[in-house]
Amino acid sequence: MPDIPIALQLYSIREEMAKDVPGTLERVADMGYEGVEFAGFFEHTATEVGEMCDEIGLGVAGAHVQIGAIEEDGIEDTIQDMIDLGNDYIVVPGLPEPYRNSVAAWEHTADLFSAAVAKVNQQGLELGYHNHAHEFEPLEGQIPWDVFMARVNADVFGQLDVGHCIRAGQDPVAYLKKYPGRYVTVHVKDFDPEDEDVLVGDGVADWDTIFGLCEEVGGTEWYIVEQEHYPVPPMEAVETCLANVKRMLGRD
Repeated sequence: MPDIPIALQLYSIREEMAKDVPGTLERVADMGYEGVEFAGFFEHTATEVGEMCDEIGLGVAGAHVQIGAIEEDGIEDTIQDMIDLGNDYIVVPGLPEPYRNSVAAWEHTADLFSAAVAKVNQQGLELGYHNHAHEFEPLEGQIPWDVFMARVNADVFGQLDVGHCIRAGQDPVAYLKKYPGRYVTVHVKDFDPEDEDVLVGDGVADWDTIFGLCEEVGGTEWYIVEQEHYPVPPMEAVETCLANVKRMLGRD
């Protein structure tokens, strides 16, 4: 089985990206990241940032978009942006309250994703949803992630954020097993109840088991490091995270 490549969610270094997109992408590539996941294009077009990645040999591991971007009024433009970017993975990273404040709302949201994925798949692209903690917290006696994953078209993948899953008191290992083949990209984020600034590899996540399941049953095509809190400057933090991930994967 080939090694799953490692990317960086660029939200982790958003201030640096806002100042200098091409220079920051080059630094990310020089660290050894194989790809990046976008969260906005930082005043550039999809074509421009896609070309920047091509020039320095960075793959595109995804792009986060808001829910409106996959609804009927926005999806055609979104698909074109993804084609221009050279990105196969469209991910919605969260939802406004009306889309998630009840079980019925989650069912409606799942139906929206099901309708959108049919259009996305026609263009050879994939569609996923990224969790925060509330997807794993009980709502009306159910876990929203389960409501969503059980109802939505199975072509929609879950972008499991490991740190947020643990933060909610749930077990990412159990959820990787529960929905095999449904985790095309995984956010590699750690959690420590005593340290909000914990870096990947220094928290409580059972990475050996998580990585093993991603490779064996998850259907995972990209590991994506995301760091939202920083014990050191952000660029130093994401470089250390990459070194830790490589060490844990036996690639150092």
